[in-house]
Amino acid sequence: MTALQALIVDVDGTLAETEEAHRHAFNQTFAAWGLPWHWDVDDYRQLLQITGGKERLGAFQQTLCLSDRRLTDTEIAHLHAQKTARYTAILAAGELPLRPGVADLIHTARAKGLQLAVATTTNRPNVDALCRCGWGRPAADLFEVIAAGDEVAAKKPAPDIYLLALDRLGLPADACLAVEDSRNGLLAAKAAGLRTIVAPSAYTASEDVSGADLIVSTLADPRVTARLAQ
Repeated sequence: MTALQALIVDVDGTLAETEEAHRHAFNQTFAAWGLPWHWDVDDYRQLLQITGGKERLGAFQQTLCLSDRRLTDTEIAHLHAQKTARYTAILAAGELPLRPGVADLIHTARAKGLQLAVATTTNRPNVDALCRCGWGRPAADLFEVIAAGDEVAAKKPAPDIYLLALDRLGLPADACLAVEDSRNGLLAAKAAGLRTIVAPSAYTASEDVSGADLIVSTLADPRVTARLAQ
């Protein structure tokens, strides 16, 4: 086995339980647009099977939407941009803590000389907002590589975002370890050839992640940092 050289982490659900903040930001934006839409917890859990906020909005219009109002692709992009601004405002207020073990994991990986990367379907402003909320620093101060949002054609469970992160790291997959919270994230990481730890989040606890190399309830589990020595 190749010695570990980099840790690649997902963002939403993995670094923090972000999905409730996203859901509230969506609902606030729907109200601001005068849309008769409201996503409850069950709706959003179902919609999370679709990766990417704009894609989620499109899927909602095709499946769960009961009103006659439909948005064009351009309107979806504008609505999503306003939702992102509301989400970043929620994080700027410091209302979202990191999940247990996350801060120690990032610190330990750095101390061991590992490169740190992000591979996420969320957009770059959301990554920066979460890092400022959790660490008081922009993402670029914490991670050498950030592969985010619309930089790839296909989002998770396609491996594209992980392949992009690996390319920017300049490392083979067997030299890296991925950390995820969802089945879609796991499928993407494994398709890219990565060893993967999964710590299911509140919204993904019922998903089948049995294909992971290690499944933990929290990243504070000592088996997680033990993997950094492999």
